[in-house]
Amino acid sequence: MLEALHERGLLIKNAPHLVKDQAFIIPAYSWWSGPFYSLGMKIYDRMAGKLGLGSSRRVDKDEALKLAPNLSASGLVGGVVYHDGQFDDSRLAINLAQTASELGGTLINYCKITELSKGKSGKVTGVIARDQTTNNSYQISGKAVINATGVFVDDILSLDQKSHVKSVVPSQGIHLVLDAKFLQGSTAIMIPKTSDGRVLFAVPWHDKVILGTTDTLVEHTSLEPVALEEEIAFILETAREYLSKPPKRSDVKSIFAGLRPLAADSSGQGKTKEISRSHKIITSPSKLITVIGGKWTTYRKMAEEIVNNAEVISGLKRVPCKTEQLLVHGGSNRENANSRFEIYGSDSAHIKNLCDQDPSLLERLHPRLPYLNAEVIWGCRHEMAITVEDILARRTRAILLDAKASLEAAPNVARLMAKELNQDENWIDQQISNYSKVIEGYLLPKIT
Repeated sequence: MLEALHERGLLIKNAPHLVKDQAFIIPAYSWWSGPFYSLGMKIYDRMAGKLGLGSSRRVDKDEALKLAPNLSASGLVGGVVYHDGQFDDSRLAINLAQTASELGGTLINYCKITELSKGKSGKVTGVIARDQTTNNSYQISGKAVINATGVFVDDILSLDQKSHVKSVVPSQGIHLVLDAKFLQGSTAIMIPKTSDGRVLFAVPWHDKVILGTTDTLVEHTSLEPVALEEEIAFILETAREYLSKPPKRSDVKSIFAGLRPLAADSSGQGKTKEISRSHKIITSPSKLITVIGGKWTTYRKMAEEIVNNAEVISGLKRVPCKTEQLLVHGGSNRENANSRFEIYGSDSAHIKNLCDQDPSLLERLHPRLPYLNAEVIWGCRHEMAITVEDILARRTRAILLDAKASLEAAPNVARLMAKELNQDENWIDQQISNYSKVIEGYLLPKIT
């Protein structure tokens, strides 16, 4: 936890346009839980040290309800307020890629590794990559090859050695997205222990509320994991216990699932509550470097350790890591705070210039979505977006905020992209069809 708290503090300094302080309240429904949670959070504050976001404090019932008006008042005696960081994961991924490019890295989009290249000694010397858009394959050589593919690391390890112990146990977590009225405030709610021991959060995000999460072992990995009905029911039922205005299935705007790449034990198995969330780095006999586990907050530290390993494997000169003080692309002092383009940081001025040149770019993609036409153009020109899904799911978060609205916006997005990328009507029709299939996993399934 100390490492995660330290890295959280660095992330806030290095990507101030994406990361912000988020206040949470842990409601207390018994006389002893308030002091108990308060003690735990004071230890948390001390561990965070000078990189902490704010001191935790106990609050009485009246203040708890003022901070989180939709909390159930029945039996509530108070709560504990603490601070954590919140960031937009998709935007951070894009900005990190841009940072790498600016520092001399070469970015490759929509390529799949189909084979590992090896020298006579059996050492991995590169990869064969197939371009998913043209189906052409390319030989890419390197002095070190790093397998940092999350829940898919075993797929790459199988290319290296067909028989190997499973290294990752995928754990699925899902979230339900609701309108802001289900929180009625800017303070998030954290329920530290639910009926089955899991934690439940209700967090404000992009003027919506995210409810989650679950922790379910799954046997198979997928690029588009699907929420299980029992996960959906668990979140809704638990929310009803703690919210005075509980959500119904019909209130859910979008549902999404993700897979955590938890490191397996020596047998390749384990229970999610027993598996470490920390990362580990392994080097195969072929010198393939693989990173397993970890989480977003510690991405920088993980990368530092991986590159240090790669320097040793490749025989390259050791260079001190500079990323503790490296400003991420777009990093600014939040001079655009509360602006529609705040998350673009220093790029916001360039997007505004696009709008000045063409006022139609100020039009929204959909009345229920906050995104503008300009963001589609910017994504195509500067963020390697080449599909409608890229824009609606990964450059913006439209698919997560309101799945149906994003589907209704897809034709407009496809036409804007077609003009920018010099594509025809057949491409537009195919993109809309493809997105229509993707969206099915983000709509709450009907109970039959």
